[in-house]
Amino acid sequence: MLTATPLHPRLLPAGLLAFAVVLSACEPSVRVEAPRDPITINLNVRLDADVRVRLEESAREDIQSNPDIF
Repeated sequence: MLTATPLHPRLLPAGLLAFAVVLSACEPSVRVEAPRDPITINLNVRLDADVRVRLEESAREDIQSNPDIF
């Protein structure tokens, strides 16, 4: 039968210290920085959709008022 040998009382704190040093060396670093270029938001899509809806409504009204246009 195998028996575990007890650790020397001075080895346990040294082992824990070595483990803590190795663990802290592997800690990732995270940096939060502001972007160098300004942030731009392009709102032309919404404006384009609004213009298309207005043109479709106008075209529908013109076709209804002039059925012989086409």
